[in-house]
Amino acid sequence: MSTAPDPEPRAPRPALVFDDPLDQQTSDDTDHGWGERAERDSAADLKRFLDEKPPHHL
Repeated sequence: MSTAPDPEPRAPRPALVFDDPLDQQTSDDTDHGWGERAERDSAADLKRFLDEKPPHHL
């Protein structure tokens, strides 16, 4: 007769959260989520304009 080893304890399951998901802030709710950059001077604005200008606007 052999003895089976004791099973290892299982990891606890994550708890279910029933909060309203619309109450949580997402990255889209911030300026950073919309691609705003931290730089706020006129030289940086001009550089961004020139970097993002479509080729047909040359």
